[in-house]
Amino acid sequence: QVQLVESGGGLVQAGGSLRLPCAASGLTFSFYTMGWFRQAPGAEREFVAAIRWTAGITNYADSVKGRFTISRDNAKNTVSLQMNSLEPEDTAVYYCAAKRLGSVGARKSEYDYWGQGTQVTVSS
Repeated sequence: QVQLVESGGGLVQAGGSLRLPCAASGLTFSFYTMGWFRQAPGAEREFVAAIRWTAGITNYADSVKGRFTISRDNAKNTVSLQMNSLEPEDTAVYYCAAKRLGSVGARKSEYDYWGQGTQVTVSS
């Protein structure tokens, strides 16, 4: 079955950086658009970034543009989120998601598979 496993979360001070890898299995990774979402306590799950299954097209939420970078390695079946200049408002559980052959959409309903999430906490 399809599995998405996030890692790399932790506690970091404001201004710091973290890299979140997501390892995918059970799917033909190169045919899947991959996304990152996050959910803060008491808030809805929100879109962070996505990278298309081909051509390397990316999409970012306005709140993370210029600070976060999404990338993928099809040979290793991984997608990563590099997060720089972290702010306390970035504190959330971060989820990896996948959808087959899709565009870099921001709607949760577009994604077929989800990981369990990894906690990111940014202290001020």
